Amino acid sequence: MMEYSFKKRTKEGKEEVFDPVRRKWVALTPEENVRQQLILFFLNVRGIPASHMSVEKAITVNGMTRRYDLVIFGNDLKPQVVIECKAPDVEITQAVVEQAGRYNKTLRAPVLGVTNGRTQYFFTIDFDTEEIQRIEF
Repeated sequence: MMEYSFKKRTKEGKEEVFDPVRRKWVALTPEENVRQQLILFFLNVRGIPASHMSVEKAITVNGMTRRYDLVIFGNDLKPQVVIECKAPDVEITQAVVEQAGRYNKTLRAPVLGVTNGRTQYFFTIDFDTEEIQRIEF
């Protein structure tokens, strides 16, 4: 993934980044760095407006409250892409893909992605046939 520069500051000895989707400063953790790089990719390369993205919102999955990392919505306000972000040192395993898949059972986006900033996998999902195909994204 290409590196994008974002607004950073140090507050009380901790590095923060300005999230253009949430419109607030957040702690710059390794996972947040991956998430912000992805957000800037969608804003700058794919031309998706921040108003069509949602970051770290709570959803109910199997009766439990969970937080997704990034959802991209279409003009119809339906989820189009659900992405699970991990820190660069976290391996993208089947368990990570399954975690994102569980979130997507609630959101029902046709595209699912997982990334640690170094490795990314994207899949299309047909909810009628339950067929999943890996795609380049």
